[in-house]
This record gives sequence, C-alpha cells and structure tokens, in this order.
Amino acid sequence: MSGLDPAELTAKLVRCASVTPANEGALEILHELLADAGFECAWADRGGIRNLFARWGKKGNTKSFGFNGHTDVVPIGNAADWSMPPFGAEIKDGIMYGRGTTDMKSGVAAFAAAAVDFVRDAPPDGSIIIAITGDEEGDADHGTTALLEYMKNNGERMDVCLVGEPTCPDTMGDMMKIGRRGSLNAHFRVVGKQGHAAYPHRANNPLSAMVRLMDSLASHELDQGSDHFDASTLAVVTIDTGNPATNVIPAECCAAVNIRFNELHSGASLTEWLNQRAADIQDQYGVQIQVDVKVSGESFITPPGVLSDLVGNAVKAETGITPTLSTTGGTSDARFVKSHCPVVEFGLVGQSMHQVDEHVRVEHIHQLKAIYGRVLKDYFA
Repeated sequence: MSGLDPAELTAKLVRCASVTPANEGALEILHELLADAGFECAWADRGGIRNLFARWGKKGNTKSFGFNGHTDVVPIGNAADWSMPPFGAEIKDGIMYGRGTTDMKSGVAAFAAAAVDFVRDAPPDGSIIIAITGDEEGDADHGTTALLEYMKNNGERMDVCLVGEPTCPDTMGDMMKIGRRGSLNAHFRVVGKQGHAAYPHRANNPLSAMVRLMDSLASHELDQGSDHFDASTLAVVTIDTGNPATNVIPAECCAAVNIRFNELHSGASLTEWLNQRAADIQDQYGVQIQVDVKVSGESFITPPGVLSDLVGNAVKAETGITPTLSTTGGTSDARFVKSHCPVVEFGLVGQSMHQVDEHVRVEHIHQLKAIYGRVLKDYFA
C-alpha cells in the first residue's frame, strides 16, 4: 500500500457531490494531482460538461496505454434512506460509504494513483493517457465522445484502453468485460379518436392498438444469443394514457420499450423492424402511430487476445482469480472508445452501485490500484 493512497483520493472525490452533470470540483482534484506528477493536462469541455484529458510522455509515442472513467454519479434518492452521509465518504468496519464509491470514483482514484506511482517510480518508454468525463451517468452526449473528439483534433491516440467501471458481480477479480450489448430506446405515440366508453363504435381506441403493438414486440424472439453474447432482450418499460375517467376512451396513449441487443442486430435494423411493426398495427387498427427511436450505443466486442490476457493475468496475479470474459450488463463509455482502439473493462464488485448506502471495501480500492499498476508494468515491459 505504498505510494499514493487511492482510498484517500476516493474519499476526496466522493465528497464532491457531482450528481450528473455537475462536477463540483472532482475533476479539478484530479487535474492538480496529475499535473503535479508531470502529466500534460487539458480540458476537453463541451456542452457545459467538464472533461479532463491528461497525458504523460510525448505525444505520438508508438506505445500508449489509456484509462477511461467518469466522476459524475447518479442522484442519491431519498437522503433519509441512507444510514451514512451520501457524500461523506465515511469508513466503518473497513467499508467506505457514499454515492460514487463503487460507480466509479474508486476506479478513477485507483487508476490515477497507479499511473502517478508508475511514472514516478519507473518512467515508461511510451505514454499514458487518462481520459475522465463528467457525463457518463446522464445522456453522455458531451463526455467521452468530446474527449475522443479532442484527441482526434490534437493528434492524440491510445493504442489500447482500460475502462475502470465496476465489472465483478460477486468477488473481486471474477469478471472482465470484453464487450457490451447495444442499447436502444423507442417511444410510441398512438393517436385514435376519443369517445364515450359505452359507445366504442363511435370512437377509435388507441389503447387497443397500443396493447397489440406492445404484445407483438414483447413476444417476439429477437435471437437465441451468439458465441459471446446472451440473447437480445426487449422490455416494455411504460404505457401511459393520462386518462382519469373510466367512461372515456382516450384520444391517444404513449409507450416505450428498451432493447438490449447483440451483434446479430444493429440500431438501424432494429429501428426498421420497430417501424414496420408499428406500420402494420397502424393499418390494422386505423390509428396514427409515431415512433421515435434513440440508439444509445451499438453492440461491440474486443475479441479475446493480447489486451484481455494482459488484464486477466494482472487480475490473477493480485487476486488469485482468473476473470470470466463477459459482455453482460448495461452500457458504458467503452461503447465510444471501441471506435478509437481496443478496449476492455475491469473494476470493482458492483453489487451496491446506484443503491442507497453505496459502498466499497477499502482493501478492494488498494487491490484495484495494484492490478492497474501491474497492468502498466506488464504493458510497458
């Protein structure tokens, strides 16, 4: 546990109430730390979002390792439900509590501390890039994408990247992400004709069409999975009419679905399918259906190989566990990085992320720093 204390740095970051898209000084703490260690730092702000780019070593070095992460956090919910201050970073029985302790200020602190110690103790022949955003938990329109845009415009490049998101489901070291499913949100608005519930023939009930549409989508098997991905899923997440009267057929209703999809689909192919299903129901029921689709990210995979072996070997050396290679879970900013360079994700046990009393074992923060430090040592060996 020598060198820069990642748990102390985590606590400083947690005490910044950086509920997305607020920053509240979190990135300034990292800017000062990295600049003092010899990193060349720059702000890659866009759309009112603060983003930090930092590089140690010369621009254009043929060997460059990157870390990516975020300091914004989700809202705390009802503060009264917390048994510990949500931004206090208080430690009890070896566990630090606070929003962002797991997702993912500990990860950021661990790779920042590992990188600082590494360049101070054994300056590598190459460069280390750290790209940290304040816009991952929100729309993510001006976060890592802005950092990658900055890098492109300024001749900066990572050869490989490690995203420090929490990836382990149960035990420190048990899982690494080598890809992610794509994510798509679709909103539907069905417009019919309002009328009296006792005279349905004089109305055109949009709910009948919407229920049929939602059933046709939810009951459809998208696929049965692939070599590296589970089966794609579609979930109906809301159906809304805003109709308080039981004797009135409403004029319109809305619904939304979320699709998590593997590499057997694309955002474009699924959008086409959704529009066709809506058109079929529209013709069948004589209603008007509007469809609005937003693709949050396409599915991707970094095939098992040099990068996953590098990280996996470091994890095993520090934990005694060989991590499972997985593509499960939600989206992350790796979906943006994958277009820049090969990327994998490894981080803490994520059981408490986004929950009340989010927490992390202090020993795991130190362990994660050791893993990241070993990754750097082996990469530049």
